[in-house]
Amino acid sequence: MTTFHAFLGCSLDGFIAGPAGELSWLTDFDEVLGDTGFDAFFASIEALVMGRVTYEAMLQFDPAFYRGVPIHVLSRTLDEGAHPNLGRSTVTVHTDLPALVDALAAAHVTRAYADGGRTVQALLAAGLLADLVLTRVPVLLGEGVPLFGRLPAPMPAQLESVRQLPAGAVQSTYRFGTASPE
Repeated sequence: MTTFHAFLGCSLDGFIAGPAGELSWLTDFDEVLGDTGFDAFFASIEALVMGRVTYEAMLQFDPAFYRGVPIHVLSRTLDEGAHPNLGRSTVTVHTDLPALVDALAAAHVTRAYADGGRTVQALLAAGLLADLVLTRVPVLLGEGVPLFGRLPAPMPAQLESVRQLPAGAVQSTYRFGTASPE
């Protein structure tokens, strides 16, 4: 069974991107945050799952960033199936969450990194997100792409750890009781 794990940065007021999808407010903090644990986290996953908006934004980044990890995109507007590789990473588009879950199971993926607001929201709503590492960066955006959206019911989360990072950022790790533990 595949478990889904998120490792995200957000503004103090809960946005993962600015109003036009911009990330410069977040990437500006990368140099001062130090070791956030992302490299160890990324080394622990076998696939990367994201929505179309995140995928299209990530096309602007260096494809070596994905380190050959297979990328799975949830999209109702992109053609289903294989797409051109990003560096050494294969790209496969799925039209819905059940198709994605089935494909990951068929590929024997046990740990997948969930990236992007709508993807994380969909996994939470389906009870599939195992945990979330959330780094709050001390900047207020006022508007933008929210990390969280509607859920079918309140979603209890268990706080596992909190740590302060340089420049006033705070990183919290939460586990969700609806997902299967590893």
